[in-house]
Amino acid sequence: MKASIITVGDEILIGQVIDTNSAWLGGELNQLGVDVVEILSVSDKAAAITGALDRAFGISDVIIMTGGLGPTKDDITKKTIADYFGVEMYFDDATYDKIKALFERFGRTMTDMHKVQCYMPINATLLNNDMGTAPGMMFTKGEKLLFSMPGVPFEMKYIFENGIKPVLHARNEGKSYVFHKTIMTSGIGESFIAEKVEHISDGFPEGLSLAYLPSLGSVRLRITGKGTRPDIKDDVLRYAGIIEKEVSKYVYGYDNEALESAIKRHFDKLGWTLATAESCTGGYLSHKLTSIPGSSSYFQGGVVSYSNELKMKLLGVKKETLESHGAVSEQTVIEMANGARKLNDASVGIGISGIAGPDGGTPEKPVGTIWYAIALPDGTTHAHLLKATKDRGKNIEYTATMVMSRLLSLI
Repeated sequence: MKASIITVGDEILIGQVIDTNSAWLGGELNQLGVDVVEILSVSDKAAAITGALDRAFGISDVIIMTGGLGPTKDDITKKTIADYFGVEMYFDDATYDKIKALFERFGRTMTDMHKVQCYMPINATLLNNDMGTAPGMMFTKGEKLLFSMPGVPFEMKYIFENGIKPVLHARNEGKSYVFHKTIMTSGIGESFIAEKVEHISDGFPEGLSLAYLPSLGSVRLRITGKGTRPDIKDDVLRYAGIIEKEVSKYVYGYDNEALESAIKRHFDKLGWTLATAESCTGGYLSHKLTSIPGSSSYFQGGVVSYSNELKMKLLGVKKETLESHGAVSEQTVIEMANGARKLNDASVGIGISGIAGPDGGTPEKPVGTIWYAIALPDGTTHAHLLKATKDRGKNIEYTATMVMSRLLSLI
């Protein structure tokens, strides 16, 4: 079963509102075994909506539309759908009674504008909306289905879960299957990992595919199985296992797990604790690590030590080290990492110092020069040099990501 998602609203097209509905719907439809073939965003114009419907009905079995069901003049989705099917609108008393009761409960007066929401295309099957005033609608065109919902995310999700999902599950059950397995990797680039696994994907059976999804510091490998065979899930898992063995040293998790989540999982398993000492990242690494619920199980604490005085006073960095090598140096971050470990009585210590920019660089140490070190329980300390950009924000994020990636590879 193929599906198209259509979002209606000028606010989406001009970037005023981010379309989160489509991403959520795509995930839900995928779990139902429905293949989303396109996502369209169109303006609050009848011609745009009609054109999108024509296109979607031409390629999909199911169309899911959000937006344009409010009481204002620019909410024209219902009338446009009625015109599209060539049917009249009618006043739905049940919707009126529900909206009126809602207004009375909050001590408000229902206006004529709100009565607009009570007019429905005569061929619509209404879908209950306990989260708002506008019901969802279901239409049929031959064997195909059209669903229309409000654009408000929590209303849309309620209607989909309670009104649309059961219909799609019943219609698609046993007819088509979609299954994904995602392997999370770090410490290796997209092209390098492709060289290692392409010979495996070249031998995939029909219905299986491999996608490379790179992001800052990591590459997701998504193995997808689509088809009418119930056992296609077994094929996906089998080949995912083969690929994982090929790149095992770079694998840190599965199914979109974040680096910081994987770090917590590994530290909890080992019974280790962690402490940080940050200069140029200003506590961003600590922020990322503690964004995971329950991070207090392993994260002891962190020091933001911009000044040399604090590096010496809190972390025990030697004055001679700073004078001889500078704050941004291999020697300094090694002492910072070990100092953080000692100060917080932690199993592992991390030290970071660099020139995030946009100012402060020198010919010897230009903006984007960043050193970090990781001190481990066995007494070894691993230091690394990063050469980043001149963009401060990107440098801070890049550094935190690379440090987490390297930390995972060491433990």
